[in-house]
Amino acid sequence: MPIAELNEAEIPVASDEPVEEYRRRSAAREGEVRRLDRLHIRLGNVRLLLATVAVVLAWWAFRSHWISPWWLAAPVVAFAVVAVYHARVLRARRCALRAVAVYQRGLARIEDRWMDGGQQGERFRNPQHLYAADLDLFGPAGLFALLSTARTRMGEDTLSSWLLSPVPIEEIRERQAAVADLRSRLDLREDLQVLGEEEGARVAPDALPHWAEAPTELREGWLRWVAPLLMVLAVGATVVWGVWNTFLPLFAVLLVEASLTRWLKKRMQAIFSSTGNTFESLDLLSGMLARLEREEFHSTRLLALQTALTSHSMKGSEAIARLRTIVDLIDSRDNFIVKFLDVPLMYSVQVALRSEMWRAQHGAAVRGWLDATGEMEALLSLAAYHYEHPADPFPEFLDGEPCLQGEALGHPLIPSEKCVRNDVTLDAETRALLVSGSNMSGKSTYLRTIGVNTVLAMAGAPVRARRLRLTPLTVGASLQVNDSLQEGSSRFYAEITRLRRIYDLAAERPPVLFLLDELLQGTNSNDRRIGAEGVLRGLLERGAIGILTTHDLALTELSGLPEGALRNMHFQDDLEDGRMRFDFQLRAGVITKSNGLELMRSIGLKV
Repeated sequence: MPIAELNEAEIPVASDEPVEEYRRRSAAREGEVRRLDRLHIRLGNVRLLLATVAVVLAWWAFRSHWISPWWLAAPVVAFAVVAVYHARVLRARRCALRAVAVYQRGLARIEDRWMDGGQQGERFRNPQHLYAADLDLFGPAGLFALLSTARTRMGEDTLSSWLLSPVPIEEIRERQAAVADLRSRLDLREDLQVLGEEEGARVAPDALPHWAEAPTELREGWLRWVAPLLMVLAVGATVVWGVWNTFLPLFAVLLVEASLTRWLKKRMQAIFSSTGNTFESLDLLSGMLARLEREEFHSTRLLALQTALTSHSMKGSEAIARLRTIVDLIDSRDNFIVKFLDVPLMYSVQVALRSEMWRAQHGAAVRGWLDATGEMEALLSLAAYHYEHPADPFPEFLDGEPCLQGEALGHPLIPSEKCVRNDVTLDAETRALLVSGSNMSGKSTYLRTIGVNTVLAMAGAPVRARRLRLTPLTVGASLQVNDSLQEGSSRFYAEITRLRRIYDLAAERPPVLFLLDELLQGTNSNDRRIGAEGVLRGLLERGAIGILTTHDLALTELSGLPEGALRNMHFQDDLEDGRMRFDFQLRAGVITKSNGLELMRSIGLKV
């Protein structure tokens, strides 16, 4: 569904001022915490009073014999009721505290105080990727840390894959519509963030589907009725023993049960051992599924994902809740009383059978539930970013020859008060920009700004710009290529290896947007000029567009390219009172002055 088709009246209303809305909600949740704190103290006092009353009544009943012991029932029952209510109050207090943290983190993102927190996505780092490290996607203060609000590894995995791989334009538009639908759903995002007993609880995506899709161990259908039948016979034989003092029937039943349990022991151990780390955070997963199932969505993509959660024979949330009950029964096997009654009640056998039945009924649907949850969380992360940065628009995607046209592009990882914005135009006429300028003038940041916004656009997210129009592109960058002692390669060799990979990628689709910083600086000036001409010509012949930077002015006179295909731009600097001054504004043409010698002289070098 295109964004324009969304009816704004159907979307839950939140303030257009995210700072104001977050502060209002944070203050409301803090007020709830204070109210629950007072209630917590009062309930603690009531429990202490009821315990005291119970002790006094017990003294009167059993020591002084002044009253009947039945009087103890009143304070004991009251204590149990208050204890249950007290536990609910404490859970509500924890949720309110987490909600406060949710909105405080949101305010930190809006006010550019988020750099020290967030989910950094270290496990997604791949130095061989063609732009992830160059554009600071992962790690401290990276793009992933700014975007991700996922509670599950599935959500993190999905979001990272969107940042790392371009998709067809139809899918991008579906994501944009879904993000627009989710933008103002603050209650949904809050509810998902406060679920679970522990704030840091996470759902792992690998172990559960691996267990659910594995072949069943107990395939004998007759066990489903033999096990409960033996339990009933054991109970009946126990009654016979108690009434007629005849132990033989019970002994016979126990012998059969013990033999059957021993025969199944190895397979039951395989069942129980495979659940070691499989069933972590099932309460969180079940709660998330239930919350997503009952939300009323409007975008086509969100409705399809919601259908994936509910189209099975049982809703995903209900099935996971049943699995959680089975887990509790499995864990209860360590209880002393359960161990004592395990064989007579066929407890382990019946729990294993319930586990296998659940796997047979729902195992094939688990991966779909997790995938849908992960995509929902990735979309919710982008929606939170969209809400918190209302000035950032969705990009407009075009058909035809590769192009990238941006107005007032800024880097989303640079605080707004320090961010200097620039334009970019790459199209059928001007297919490459050669940006010259001194070190620290802003060339590398300009490349990262273009690259990060292109990645955001291809992920279906808003961009940090006044306007961005582009065709589908895949980024190929060479900004942070370094030498490697382990691999025995120099920086120059590592750079030309990266350039070859970008060149090969340019033969595929979508077209490549190349971002090359200080191209071929590891070789002499003559080889650099000849090599730069060849690299640029080869990329343009394969349909790529892009930007390369240099402080070597010899490269500004590259020849052998189609007329008008390469445009020179530059960043300027000034030396004032012995200090370099930069305005970080991109200008047309080749840089006309160099302050390198003056800067060296200003610090005392004899040059």
